[in-house]
Amino acid sequence: MGFFDKFKLTKLREGLQKSHDEFVRKINRVFYQSRKIDDGLMAEIEETLLLSDVGVATTERIMAHLEHEMQFKKWSEASQLRDELRDQIGQALSGKWQVASGIQKMEAEKSPLVTFDSPLPAKPYVILIIGVNGVGKTTTIGKLAYNYRNAGKRVIIGAADTFRAAANQQLEIWAERAGVEIVQQHHGADPSAVAYDTVQSAIGKEADIVLIDTAGRLHTKQNLMAELEKMTRVMRKLKTDVPNEILLVLDATTGQNALQQAREFTKVAPITGLVLTKLDGTAKGGIVIALTNELRVPVRYIGVGEKIEDLQPFDPAEFAAAMFGDEIFQEAV
Repeated sequence: MGFFDKFKLTKLREGLQKSHDEFVRKINRVFYQSRKIDDGLMAEIEETLLLSDVGVATTERIMAHLEHEMQFKKWSEASQLRDELRDQIGQALSGKWQVASGIQKMEAEKSPLVTFDSPLPAKPYVILIIGVNGVGKTTTIGKLAYNYRNAGKRVIIGAADTFRAAANQQLEIWAERAGVEIVQQHHGADPSAVAYDTVQSAIGKEADIVLIDTAGRLHTKQNLMAELEKMTRVMRKLKTDVPNEILLVLDATTGQNALQQAREFTKVAPITGLVLTKLDGTAKGGIVIALTNELRVPVRYIGVGEKIEDLQPFDPAEFAAAMFGDEIFQEAV
């Protein structure tokens, strides 16, 4: 691992300190020295996963695998289960499982790591940002804009949350911090008109990235679908392949509530990726595992601090390393 990789890993571990300390403390308490495998141990492993917000469905899959391996390989020492648990969590973060015989097969392609300096398959590359108020959506747009611009890309923000005057003001501040352009209209304007103007401006100015904010109200399913469909229909008058991505922003500190929000949004919108904010503020980093496996939607970015550069592309191996130590990183790469 080179210096830059170690620096990134250190920054990530610092951001995940609460999750790391809490999870490792619980695991060490469960797997104390020379402990034997028994029903009590299995119950404590399950409880630890659930309390870390790994989620019921994912916890059940992990436990089923551990029980199968324990019986098939005739394990008796807790340390043997600990190593297998580490491996399973690393694979779960990647969306891949080493499935033992007799256990229902679960497959998922590992989503490619999204980096700010990656070549873009389309220009302009249009990204819709959705999510309820308070999850850090505006902040996320500002940080995405900053990181894309730092990677040498020309970025334009579209302020299509026209129902809140404060939303436009906040986006203006972030656009200025990031050093990028912003397209906006008056309070109460048609969001689709703002999206159209933004894409039109991006085409005319040969911009690389378009980030479009959307209303953060608690939509009904019908209203959300209608709004996104209209926005898409209007933008496609200019460019037929947009939006290229729809990112859902979630607040990691809300735990299982974030998972429920994601379930509801994925029912009505073709979400291509998740952005998980405020991971530095929670001891329940296991929510990343739950989201990755239960929704089958990749986590694209994670926020691990308040600084503008503290939004990072999500890499399962690096996340596992930050949670459990460098040995997981070595296994996962």
